[in-house]
Amino acid sequence: MSENYDFSEIRPIEDSEVHEVIEGLLREDRFRKAIGYVYPNMTWKQFSALMLSMENKQQFQTTIIAPFLWTLADKTTRGLDISGLENINNEDSYLFMSNHRDIVLDASFLNILFNKNGYRLTEVAIGDNLLIYPWIKSLVRLNRSFIVQREAPVRKKLEISKRLSAYIHYAIREKKESAWIAQREGRAKNSDDRTQESLLKMLSLSGGGSFLDNIKSLNIVPISISYEYDPCDYLKAQEFQIRRDNPEYKKSQSEDLLSMETGIFGFKGRVNFRLGKPINQLIPDEWETLDRTECAREVAQLIDSQIHNNYQFYPCNYIAYDMLNNTKRFAERYSEAEKGMFETYLSMQENKIIRIVDKDSEFIRNCMLTMYSNPLANSIASVPRFE
Repeated sequence: MSENYDFSEIRPIEDSEVHEVIEGLLREDRFRKAIGYVYPNMTWKQFSALMLSMENKQQFQTTIIAPFLWTLADKTTRGLDISGLENINNEDSYLFMSNHRDIVLDASFLNILFNKNGYRLTEVAIGDNLLIYPWIKSLVRLNRSFIVQREAPVRKKLEISKRLSAYIHYAIREKKESAWIAQREGRAKNSDDRTQESLLKMLSLSGGGSFLDNIKSLNIVPISISYEYDPCDYLKAQEFQIRRDNPEYKKSQSEDLLSMETGIFGFKGRVNFRLGKPINQLIPDEWETLDRTECAREVAQLIDSQIHNNYQFYPCNYIAYDMLNNTKRFAERYSEAEKGMFETYLSMQENKIIRIVDKDSEFIRNCMLTMYSNPLANSIASVPRFE
């Protein structure tokens, strides 16, 4: 399956390479500066000695990364929670596919929750558009990430997709590692979470069987990620207005960095991960007769159904739905005080938007309300399939 591909550019660091990669990181001034923010109570000498004592990726993740993430969660959330763990076990390998809220933290929080509950860590798909400096690429690969190459000439995209597909199949079927990937390229900025059929078609490029056989061999488990608050909501709303007013707008590298920083260090409220059932348990036999396009559509809808039905809802979701639709449908799910606090929160977030001269307050407000109400709207519209 994998013998025709060289995965060296995209795979996570091998344990045999850990020392070499760490030594390279310790020579990077930007990495040293970043560590000053992450571990302010540790001297560079102390941190360097700790890093150089790491023997493998697992030790690096549990000793260096996990403590930082738990500290971050304590400071920026009102708690991390996970449910649905009874749907998986440590003997099998899975492709976890989820909606995507935070550029960095979705898979990071998932992994520390897995580790806390005695489950194996997963490899993580990350887009190369985020790897702004070479040392960031080294760091994420040390942190068990594999690279999704997005910036490529059209003539090379098919070959790149085939290699990525082959790597994911190799990781799950041969290395017996689980992996995480978002259900679509980039975040759904309006929180209307839909699995891209093109992603499923990419995943089916390897495996040696039919479309459905290749999808089944990945043992896909949908995960619903629910953040009470999105610290990037105002940045997303700002981008919606800029794109509305200037369709030719292109995000800059500095804007991507700001989104990453805001997402990491901003307040997120409660955060919940809920695992669905492996889709292999739910796929009916008659799908074997469908063509590739029809089958991709059905599988995408099956994944979406689980994600939409497994969201965790908070007062802000119910409030946003009622405010956006001018109803009182969910008025019993929140108090007037909670509604007042959410309206104050929206105003505070809107006031953070300073780069738009002619700010359209109504448009901005509706964009943010849509972000918070869409998960609830999708859940209402979704019908559980094959439960």
